[in-house]
Amino acid sequence: MDSLLIKNAQIITMNEQNDIFTGDIFIKDDLIEAIGLNLQNPAEKIIDASSRTIIPGFVQTHIHLCQTLFRGRGDDLELLDWLKKRIWPLEASHDGESVFYSAMLGIGELIQSGTTTIVDMETVHHTDFAFQAIAASGIRALSGKVMMDRGFDVPSGLKEKTESSIQESVDLLEKWNLHDNGRIRYAFSPRFVISCTEQLLKEVRELSFKHDVKVHTHASENQEEIKVVLEETGMRNIVYLDHLGLANERLILAHCVWLDDNEKRIIKERGVHVSHCPGSNLKLASGVADTKGLLDMNVSLSLGADGAPCNNNLDMFNEMRLAALLQKPIHGPAAMDAKTVFQMATIGGAKAVGLEKEIGSLEVGKKADMVILNLNQFHTYPSQDSDPISRIVYSAGRGDVETTIINGKIVMENRIMKTLDKEMILREANNSIHRLLKRAALT
Repeated sequence: MDSLLIKNAQIITMNEQNDIFTGDIFIKDDLIEAIGLNLQNPAEKIIDASSRTIIPGFVQTHIHLCQTLFRGRGDDLELLDWLKKRIWPLEASHDGESVFYSAMLGIGELIQSGTTTIVDMETVHHTDFAFQAIAASGIRALSGKVMMDRGFDVPSGLKEKTESSIQESVDLLEKWNLHDNGRIRYAFSPRFVISCTEQLLKEVRELSFKHDVKVHTHASENQEEIKVVLEETGMRNIVYLDHLGLANERLILAHCVWLDDNEKRIIKERGVHVSHCPGSNLKLASGVADTKGLLDMNVSLSLGADGAPCNNNLDMFNEMRLAALLQKPIHGPAAMDAKTVFQMATIGGAKAVGLEKEIGSLEVGKKADMVILNLNQFHTYPSQDSDPISRIVYSAGRGDVETTIINGKIVMENRIMKTLDKEMILREANNSIHRLLKRAALT
């Protein structure tokens, strides 16, 4: 299908004027070619979206597809115990097939809940299989092999040498970066400071600059983590990353729950992007990030669900609602209004990945990444004279996503997956986690 005309929808554009109107969208190949009233462009397929709402596809800036199989396996633990007792042993037990189906399981959930772009961090080995899943599914992604060349209590299956970690990352970059006309991009993914030598982090800085790709890592998620970094480096997380030259506009930092004023200043001045993961931060008891303070400083802020075992779902609707509500008891009811949070979920995420000229809003010339919502539900009514963005952030849910379009292709229509075999993925996901649990001796 090379052309698609969507008619009679409420369109929430998220353009600079924040235009919201009822009209049509014409898609040609992978681009939005026209938006307006009563379009007559000839199209191979026409969708009547009367009484439906179209939004830009969600952009999640922190995801672990390789962990989707571990859903429900890491409950009720804080971060470092969660990693050492559950996640690292399971990641070390992965094989290529299990990584593939873990990724497919996560991607299916993401597409069904309206996410069209992700920043994904894989595990140490078998990352090529995750890229194969990303390629087959049609989702837009920045992804990378996790890098771990040091650390205590790390299973042998995750231990790697600096040189091999870097070489494998570069090999994957050369194979997958800009694949499918740029739909897939590579991001260097050192796990966090505790897991990486200074040499590795410095080389990542140079490679990121050389190849002009993002660096995606965790920082200041947990107070015990910060304590370890201080003991080992004499500096707090963000100060250390800045000391190494990594704090720049190519850096995406997940979490940033525990920042002091100096670290916030560095993030702002260096143009670092922060991915807020409220569901994960609550479940791991990590804390509540000062997102209002960061936004007041005009820091680039976006949203991510993190991984299934520290959140138990990958649903952007859940993250938006949490992001809005968490700040209100601290800063008052007007803090983090619906429009601000919706911006974080769409154009804010696009800015974090450096693609704000291509995705994140519905505008002529941008990629055709969008979601059709059916808000004709008890939980989203009344609709008359209501704020449509408020309805989405505070009332809607993933079950209201009817159709998902990525890169001009319909990947889900009327809740039916078009690029994924749901029954096979569910079956193979169960087979894979059974195999991994036996291998990790966690049954």
